Amino acid sequence: MIDYIRGELAELTPAMATIETGGVGYGLNISLNTYTSIQGKKEAKLWVYEAIREDAYVLYGFASKKEREMFELLITVSGVGTNTARMMLSSMSVSELCSAISTGNAKLVQSIKGIGKMTAQRIIVDLRDKIVALGIADEIPAGGTIAAPVNNAVRDEAVAALTMLGFSPAPTQKVVVAILQEQPTLPVEQVVKLALKQIK
Repeated sequence: MIDYIRGELAELTPAMATIETGGVGYGLNISLNTYTSIQGKKEAKLWVYEAIREDAYVLYGFASKKEREMFELLITVSGVGTNTARMMLSSMSVSELCSAISTGNAKLVQSIKGIGKMTAQRIIVDLRDKIVALGIADEIPAGGTIAAPVNNAVRDEAVAALTMLGFSPAPTQKVVVAILQEQPTLPVEQVVKLALKQIK
C-alpha cells in the first residue's frame, strides 16, 4: 500500500499531478483544493488513495490527510464514486463540506455538480456522525456545541494508539476529547491510560 509520495513536481494540471521520485513518475488524480495547495512548488508530498479495479489502477493524491480521509468517507456512500468524490472536494474545502454535512444542509451538498437530492441526503445521513468521530471536522464538535479546543496532535496519537489496540474510533474519539478538555496538558501516554479505564 502506498501511503504518500514525495518528490519533484514534474507536471501539474488542475486535475492531475505527476510526482517524480526514484526515477519513476507517478500520475495522481487531484482535486482543485490540492492543486491550489501545491501550485508553484518544485516539490510536493501527496497522501495517496489507490483505486484498484479489474480494468484500471488509479492513484488519487491529496495535499492533506484530512482531505484523503474525507475522500475515503465519501466513496463509502452508495452512489458516490471516486470521480464524484473528487468533484465534491474540488467544489468545497474539507471544512466547508464537513459543515454542510454536519448541519444537514442538503441544498448546499446538492449544489455540487453530479449530486442529486437523494444522494445529498444519503451523504448527510451516512456521514454526519462519522466526520465528527474521525475528527475530520475539528471545528464541528458532536451535537453542534462549541467545545474547548484540544491538542490535536495528542488527540490524534491517542486515538490512533487506542484504535490499534482494537477499540472502535467513534467512542474512543469522544473519550479522548473529553479527557483533553478537562486536562489539556496531559501527554499521550497518560491520555491513553485514562481512556483505557473509561472506554466501554
